[in-house]
Amino acid sequence: MMSLPRVAVLGLVLLYMQVSVECVSRRSMLANGLGLTPPMGWNSWNRFACNIDEEMIRETADALVSSGLSKLGYQYVNLDDCWAEIHRDDKGRLLPKNSTFPSGIKHLADYVHNKGLKLGIYSDAGYYTCSKTMPGSLGHEETDAKTFAEWGIDYLKYDNCYHDGSKPTVRYPVMTRALMKARRPIFFSLCEWGDMDPAKWGGKYGNSWRTTGDIADTWESVVSRADLNERWAVYARPGAWNDPDMLEVGNGGLTYDEYVVHFNIWAISKAPLLIGCDVRNMSKETHRILSNKEVIAVNQDPLGIQAKRVRMEGDLEIWAGPLTNYRLAVLLVNRGSNRMTMTALWEDIGLPLQSVVKAKDLWEHKTLKTHFVGNLTATVASHASKMYVLTPI
Repeated sequence: MMSLPRVAVLGLVLLYMQVSVECVSRRSMLANGLGLTPPMGWNSWNRFACNIDEEMIRETADALVSSGLSKLGYQYVNLDDCWAEIHRDDKGRLLPKNSTFPSGIKHLADYVHNKGLKLGIYSDAGYYTCSKTMPGSLGHEETDAKTFAEWGIDYLKYDNCYHDGSKPTVRYPVMTRALMKARRPIFFSLCEWGDMDPAKWGGKYGNSWRTTGDIADTWESVVSRADLNERWAVYARPGAWNDPDMLEVGNGGLTYDEYVVHFNIWAISKAPLLIGCDVRNMSKETHRILSNKEVIAVNQDPLGIQAKRVRMEGDLEIWAGPLTNYRLAVLLVNRGSNRMTMTALWEDIGLPLQSVVKAKDLWEHKTLKTHFVGNLTATVASHASKMYVLTPI
């Protein structure tokens, strides 16, 4: 049998990179050096919506550390909407809501930083945020960016509600410039919901951009957002990522296997891994999913190339993308209602037909005894998946 020529896999990697360079300008206004791999952390919205306060945020930071998740890369503790008063102070600055954040955001940032973590915050490129319970940043970009920097903020999610009708390509760069002027590296997450194809322009202004509307804790929502996000794969790159929204893993609406599918697709797609459940009370099964080091390693691979869905036959999907050291990540997804046998063909995933590889199952945590040539076949349960890393031998 013929061994896999490394030059062949290198050629695949270079092809992906060439397409990205041709489709996307790598020039960025932001140039903050952040997000060289997709961000990992936690966000309050999916589980708590507006029901947040400083005690819960501190407890969440504690739980990320005590559970071991912070050591795996989950670093950001991100406040979403509803953290501020509806009015600004007499100097035009945002005010933390006294009833829920009486100690102030600076004090909270200090607490989170002392845990070895980073604090994220939320605002909007409009007059109000989407909950309409606090002001947006439209017209106050420099004041808000300076305030965030002074508080020690590390991440800004920037939404798109209640604006003046101008295009996001007009409003978002204003905050980009304000963040640059504030002189603190703050990861800038554009939340424009994919309305104006932000993959085509978001990399000039931010570190990630939403490619979809808000996710929900349902199977249909998860797979539909995976579909919407996949079409923009060539635009993702270190420092600039497609974002299909936060993780729903652990919120209770899906089965264990469905949550594994969710996590696998987000990981191989180089999506931000922002936990959306209550990590203070997560189950062992939720922790097992979120703490899979080998799947996280696929997401955080420094090559930074988002996988593509290379074959789809009815409800059966093959996803694949290159990794460093001549490896490939391969994901088999069965969206159907019956257990099915699935085959990943070398011609689909980009390997020479007679190439020989070893395959590691990332959920069984073992390298399969059989070496594979030409294809890899596995049986996959309904609404389930199998994920492998293929290494040439």
